[in-house]
Amino acid sequence: MRLNKILAGSSVAILLTIGFASESRYFSTFAQSVQTTKAPGVAVAPQYDTTHVYVAPQDFDGFVASLIATFGGTTTKQGVFTVTPTPSSTMSQLVLTPVGTISVFGFKTPVPYPFGLERTGYLVTDMGDAIRAAKATGADVLVAAFNDPIGQDAVIQWPGGVNTQLYWHTTAPSYAPLQTVPENRVYVSPDRVDAFLRSFLAFSHGSVVSDEPRAPGVEIGRPAETYRRLRIESKFGKLTAFVTDGHLPYPYGRETTGYEVTNLTDTLTKAKASGVDVLVPPYKTDEREAVVAQFPGGYIAEIHSVTKK
Repeated sequence: MRLNKILAGSSVAILLTIGFASESRYFSTFAQSVQTTKAPGVAVAPQYDTTHVYVAPQDFDGFVASLIATFGGTTTKQGVFTVTPTPSSTMSQLVLTPVGTISVFGFKTPVPYPFGLERTGYLVTDMGDAIRAAKATGADVLVAAFNDPIGQDAVIQWPGGVNTQLYWHTTAPSYAPLQTVPENRVYVSPDRVDAFLRSFLAFSHGSVVSDEPRAPGVEIGRPAETYRRLRIESKFGKLTAFVTDGHLPYPYGRETTGYEVTNLTDTLTKAKASGVDVLVPPYKTDEREAVVAQFPGGYIAEIHSVTKK
């Protein structure tokens, strides 16, 4: 019996060593799937997961108009609200495009910490369940749940320093499904990527759909090199994790969302006509043709179309 235990322990140690040494996705995905069963599902659907964009009040209308001109879609009524647990005032409007939902904020007062550092807002079915699940899977609660004019919010941080806002509405919203689901673009270090994956996958009930250890470096502005790239899908939508040493040329790391469009050339024509600047000219990989662009007001985004094989 003791020999069997020793052999079993040695086998686990070998598997761990091999897994970490080769960055094998198979062992880590198995461990993550075990974790996933312990957290309740709180996601709703990708059209309710919003990119948070903060712009100066004077740039607000121009930015919203540029988004609609580029991607199409509609907006909710603009208003001025307090959306933080401490006194503040911000213009706020939701932009519903076929390729992703954007929450726009134009603060008229200083922005309370840590607001403005969260990249995404995830609608959850129950705030209490969501916070308990996040904490159980290794996330930190930066801002405890608080009431806003239409529901509740909280801000959590995944291992690796990625901030996300959770929100819940008193009256459940109803948005049309997206034509294409955008990707949440997350940059993490090699030291923290495994902890991030364990936590996020357990919370989201998601799965790793690809783990490429030698992705083309042109995707992060380093065309002569390769890097590790993971793509994750869940009921919250898509997430791409870029595992890098942080040596990123501008504007990489500043873009929080990647939008998939049917025809990149046509989209860029509309974008440029509405005041969008192309920061990274179109480039192609085996998977996509893409650019990095800056909208009026400073918002930076990746825009791509899928490469047909």
